[in-house]
Amino acid sequence: MRWGEEHEAFRSMVRDVVEHEINPHVDEWEAAGRFAAHELFPRLGELGLLGLEYDPAYGGGGADHLFTLIACEEYGRIAAAGVAMAIGVQSNMATPSLHEFGSHELKRRYLAPAIAGTAVAAIAVTEPDAGSDVSAIRTRAVRDGDEWVISGSKVYITNGAQADWVCLLARTSDEGGYRGMSQIVVPTATPGFRVARTLDKLGNRSSDTAELVLDDVRVPVDHTIGTPGRGFEQQMRQFVRERVTAAYTIASQCEMALARTREYVGQRRVFGETLANAQYVAFRLTELSAQLELLRSHNYQCALSLAAGEDVTRGATVAKLSAGRLAREVADVCLQFHGGIGYMEETWTARFFRDMRLSSIGGGADEVMLKVLARLDGLPA
Repeated sequence: MRWGEEHEAFRSMVRDVVEHEINPHVDEWEAAGRFAAHELFPRLGELGLLGLEYDPAYGGGGADHLFTLIACEEYGRIAAAGVAMAIGVQSNMATPSLHEFGSHELKRRYLAPAIAGTAVAAIAVTEPDAGSDVSAIRTRAVRDGDEWVISGSKVYITNGAQADWVCLLARTSDEGGYRGMSQIVVPTATPGFRVARTLDKLGNRSSDTAELVLDDVRVPVDHTIGTPGRGFEQQMRQFVRERVTAAYTIASQCEMALARTREYVGQRRVFGETLANAQYVAFRLTELSAQLELLRSHNYQCALSLAAGEDVTRGATVAKLSAGRLAREVADVCLQFHGGIGYMEETWTARFFRDMRLSSIGGGADEVMLKVLARLDGLPA
């Protein structure tokens, strides 16, 4: 990929923010189980990082997709994956549908503050009995005059405990399966909306993850994003962006981990020589570096295709599947080559190992990615 001067300057700016305004606070946020979204996001909003490609009429940057690619890669340098994930939710998971399909008034009231960072957003799709199978969601919105009356629950919602509004997927008609769903903007201050609990996770601990309950929550029908009944299709488009941008970040996280491990094995002496002199160690790290290069090349092709307005469903699915599997392998090998110290919480490898396990689950499990690809290849799945 050839970057212009503007892209390089942007990368330097994002890297500086990560190194000086995010990483110094990461250990504190990890210990607290929550990062300071309402402090960090306004700063990111000032720098234009939360709406890079969005319409300038709502505070967006109107930039090309390569700026998003660069930002996501630099977020991979954040010392805790939970913070990177939370930023990704705000800019690439909870707001794309609103930007693409929302009315002017909805965008003015909810998208603009999200871009500015003054409002925290979350995407509410998963339910206790409907994770990978989105068609099984039960949260229901029943029309009563000019209002939706919404009841149900959502779980594993990133940013859920701090969100000011959620992009909610709910059933709005009696049609079953993938039909009859709508995306609705639901302010979390609405009566009947509550955070049932925050979840204690294996990794990504600085990212607050919540179970949400909606008990006869009333919101205006004009809070519907796009066309009522087309929520599933809109959410699938949103998932594509989520998956490809996640792959951008994961590639950078793997790059950082491999670089740190190469440095360690080059210094650590065992049996009278450095670990890097052991052929297996050198070959294994080199093999993973080669796999990373292939992933990054694929990511760049996806980015160029997306920037050109092409359908990247297949590419994004391949990227998500490959990135998740590579991240798990890199995390395991890096910890292994650090030995006993790598298993200690004082070493970065322990957090990295815990954080990376989610990469094959969140945003579409590996098995779902394989199912999508099998169907695209004309195979029964």
